[in-house]
Amino acid sequence: MRECLKILIVAVVPLFLCMASPHLAFATGAEPEKEPPSDPAPCLSAISANDDDRIATVCGALIDNDKTGKADRIKALIARAGVFSRRDQIDRAIADYDSVLRFDARLADVYNARGELWRKKGDRPKALADFGAAIKLNPDQQTARANLRSLAHELERLGALMAVAGKPSFNCATAKRPVEKAICANPDLANLDREINAVNIKVVRDATAVSPAAGRARQREQDEFLARRNASFGHGDYDLQKALRERLDQLLAVDRH
Repeated sequence: MRECLKILIVAVVPLFLCMASPHLAFATGAEPEKEPPSDPAPCLSAISANDDDRIATVCGALIDNDKTGKADRIKALIARAGVFSRRDQIDRAIADYDSVLRFDARLADVYNARGELWRKKGDRPKALADFGAAIKLNPDQQTARANLRSLAHELERLGALMAVAGKPSFNCATAKRPVEKAICANPDLANLDREINAVNIKVVRDATAVSPAAGRARQREQDEFLARRNASFGHGDYDLQKALRERLDQLLAVDRH
């Protein structure tokens, strides 16, 4: 009987102690310390102060903290992307905007900002796609609309330039003079000839607006240049490309004034 009582005491006492003070059950082990939640205040303060150096540092730390909430992380990423953009670190800025859009793909302003960076990099198709996405999300996004119009006009101009690239100001099919045939055979010379003709038309038009006599004088200068070019080509050390460049520079100088 005495032995049974000992067994009962041994079994019941630990249970009683555990029930009386639950913390005693873990007396031999320490609870892991919880990581404190991230504090967005320093990042928000840096953003308000437009302090690029602090944004890069404190907002960067906020971005890297796993405890940072989604809304604060988005604000920090957008702010840091702006810093990278101003520092001409385009790829890093685009990467931050990519991260933002993975969190929230409904931010029209972010699509527009990333589109501007793609355009700066020369990737026009991606820029067009981002401007279009911004307008689709927010039809009233005027900056994106202006960017889209500007880029569309740029593409039109590029298309027009590509259409005439390597073509002179005259019809090569009817070219008879040796100098004209030489220009038609060389894309660089053809481009120079076309540019000379285009700038001369503008110079003559502007001079004519001042007085008809001034316009006629400018056209005579061009006619004299063409006559010298035709007569000099193929003789001695005449350098056709040099002569064309010099004439273009003269016309551009007149146009600037």
